[in-house]
Amino acid sequence: MRPRRFLCMLLVFGALGIAAARAELTRLDIVSQQPFGSFRAGSYVVSQGRIYGELSPQESIPGIDKAKRNARGRVEYSARIVLITPEVPSRGNGTLLVDIPNRGNAYAQALYNSPRDEPFQSGTFEQGTGFLQDHGFSVAEVYWELGKGADLPSFADGDGRTRYVEGAGFAIVRDAADFLAHAAVGGPVRNPLAGAVRRTLASGKSQSGRFLKSFLLHGFNVANGRRVFDGMHIFVAGAGSLPIMQEGFGPESSANGIPTFDQPEMRGVNEEPLTTADLIARVNARGEVPPKILLVNSTTDYYGIRASLARTGASGTAEQPVPPNVRVYDIAGAPHVLLRKAPAACTLPQGRLDWAPVSRALLLKLDAWVATNAAPPTSKLMPLEPAGEEMALRAPAHLPSAVIQLPKRDADGNALGGVRLPDLAAPLGIHAGLNQPTSRECMLIGAYTPFPSPKTAQHYRNRDDYVNRVRLAARELVQEGFLLQDDAAVIIQAAASNPAFQASATAAR
Repeated sequence: MRPRRFLCMLLVFGALGIAAARAELTRLDIVSQQPFGSFRAGSYVVSQGRIYGELSPQESIPGIDKAKRNARGRVEYSARIVLITPEVPSRGNGTLLVDIPNRGNAYAQALYNSPRDEPFQSGTFEQGTGFLQDHGFSVAEVYWELGKGADLPSFADGDGRTRYVEGAGFAIVRDAADFLAHAAVGGPVRNPLAGAVRRTLASGKSQSGRFLKSFLLHGFNVANGRRVFDGMHIFVAGAGSLPIMQEGFGPESSANGIPTFDQPEMRGVNEEPLTTADLIARVNARGEVPPKILLVNSTTDYYGIRASLARTGASGTAEQPVPPNVRVYDIAGAPHVLLRKAPAACTLPQGRLDWAPVSRALLLKLDAWVATNAAPPTSKLMPLEPAGEEMALRAPAHLPSAVIQLPKRDADGNALGGVRLPDLAAPLGIHAGLNQPTSRECMLIGAYTPFPSPKTAQHYRNRDDYVNRVRLAARELVQEGFLLQDDAAVIIQAAASNPAFQASATAAR
């Protein structure tokens, strides 16, 4: 699709933004169900299946009016679904967490159940720490993406080429979430969670975080006259949106690409509205009640995905206020993605700051905010300054007044401000923003350079001094609400056995 046509469609459907027609699931097939484990909330099962649904050809989705219709005049779709739920759903905590897969990979277990020192990768269904299940969450992985688990409506254009209605991915998630939360016992389609859901949260990381922002922008957070997601937990999405409100040619989804150092002018990701304030203003203007939202940024996001534009917009460095239904947290020193092993092409040691503990604490804060209106911690951001000559993904040409900003750094080279995990509050090295080269596979993994032994000695008298500083930092984060006591104990244990102090400990014997 030509850029001008794409931009016009983006503006038209952003302005309409209403998926007003009634849509529904017509079938849910569970093809396998297995035990998932035993947790504080009881036994869990993992169910694999497929959902089927129908959309009105009048929905505000590009191309849906051209798609094939069934005998009822409706447009059909199907998609993979995976449920990780209490064996007895009513014994859960009443919260349905709908996780949005990233490029066909589930993320909830990696975001919330990942253990320290062996970070889970997207796509895993391992139990890990069992955090989600211990706390009674019901998790639904709803697949939405072309070629990644969803069969989207399609049609043949005037040249005989197949074109896919990619925006139907938003409707798939909307319909599945609304069904699982509200379909009653005895309805035409059996709901395995009927009567067990009191609130619905959504979670998305990077691409799928951009999915959630665009889902909200285009009016899909309303189904059958009610709000779909009461809360959203959005990770490392920067100032990005998702360009799937278009007719794609496949076989790859239009959601797969991102602007990079090699392709900084890619359209469809950094488009207005860039800031959270502008996004929420559009939702309010439609008369919708926006969800409560927690946004999490990494340090790498400011270097590699233009995250500062989510604070300032497309002009200058003045920051827009954070809306009252939103909190924004910068994880100082964190990489965009934490890998077990860096790609061979990357020349620097990879970023290693584990921010899964913050994910866990904030999910509980979001759940309490939705359930009881208990306010989460206030926004905590890193101070910024214009990038200048420092290496960062530059602003695109279609945003000529945009100013890319980066976190300010201390004398060691670590970012100032933000949420400071003990590994950064008591550093043993430099948690840098970018790896090298600035290719797509390397630019988002961050970098970490350990201090040489003499510098470590300048920072800490001995191991006890180091562990005490970690303990104090962990205690402060627990008090602020960014860390759970269980995770604080794990972090302190890791500090007490850190190999950086083995030599001095041996010499003291």
